Amino acid sequence: MTAIMRPYEAVYIFDSALEDGVIAEKLAKHHGLLSLAEEATIDNWGRRQLAYQIKKRDTGYYVVARFTTETGKLPEFERSLKLDEGVMRYLISLHEHELGAPPLTEEQLEAKRRAEEAGDDDDDED
Repeated sequence: MTAIMRPYEAVYIFDSALEDGVIAEKLAKHHGLLSLAEEATIDNWGRRQLAYQIKKRDTGYYVVARFTTETGKLPEFERSLKLDEGVMRYLISLHEHELGAPPLTEEQLEAKRRAEEAGDDDDDED
């Protein structure tokens, strides 16, 4: 049976009291469990105000990571995150496309082009 590789995006909120180096070490340790073929793309958003208190904290250190891994590796990865007291919250989701409007299909693009050529602009109606 072949392993199914899927692209994922993980958002972590670390305890803001942790130093940047410690957070990097924790990420390396957790991502090591995934046996990644390519290194994860890490986006450090830094320390930010939380919408509500988590574990009696008002701020958290946000990190977004994108990686591709086997689906079977996720349970152990999530277990590790749950046991790490420095991780206040996390969310792992499939990373299917970038944020924003979904790409238009060829049919939708053609219909839009025809509408623009016909002058069907709804913007100037009064």
